[in-house]
Amino acid sequence: MNTHLYFWLLLVGFSLLVGYFDLKFGMLRDTSSAARKPYSFARVQLAWWSVIVLTSFICIMTKGEGIPTLDASTLILLGITSATTVTARLVDVSDRSRTNQLIQNQNSDNFILDILSDAGGVSIHRFQMAAFNVSFGVWFLIYVYSNLSISTIDLIIPIISGNNLILLGLSSSTYAALKTNENKTLGQQQQNDQQSKNVRDEAIDSERKAEG
Repeated sequence: MNTHLYFWLLLVGFSLLVGYFDLKFGMLRDTSSAARKPYSFARVQLAWWSVIVLTSFICIMTKGEGIPTLDASTLILLGITSATTVTARLVDVSDRSRTNQLIQNQNSDNFILDILSDAGGVSIHRFQMAAFNVSFGVWFLIYVYSNLSISTIDLIIPIISGNNLILLGLSSSTYAALKTNENKTLGQQQQNDQQSKNVRDEAIDSERKAEG
């Protein structure tokens, strides 16, 4: 079978498998008490790069010329995504031990809004992280697909430059750092909303007493 066809079959197959596991077990969702659990950006990012690298790696193996040696840059990339997921999970566990008023306990809006939004709505740092990961991921897939006919299998998977890895690392670090304040921001917002409600209720009571 044509290697390029294998590429698409593997990509679609792994994507469907991830989708099935999410529907069955909530693999891409936050730990949440909500009826519709929101998507976790960190878990989605990890699944995104896992599917891309696995598709590329296994497709190259189907050429029957051996097992490709992954470049250090690919391992660093997977390390960045794994570290981001672990950090996000630790932040969630820490927040859950302090309060039940968590953004993760709010119902899911939809996939896009879930991964791009924090307590204040759609955020620029999440948008930046999503844009970089999608851009590099699509480039990675196109590079591999375009070079599947190369006989030297170790040259099929692209080498990501140090500066580009730093870019992805900084983007993920910014997300992880700002995530530590997401539930604090939510708590402050809820406190402010409650105070505003109390002020309105007092004003209404005062008006009723004046009319009476």
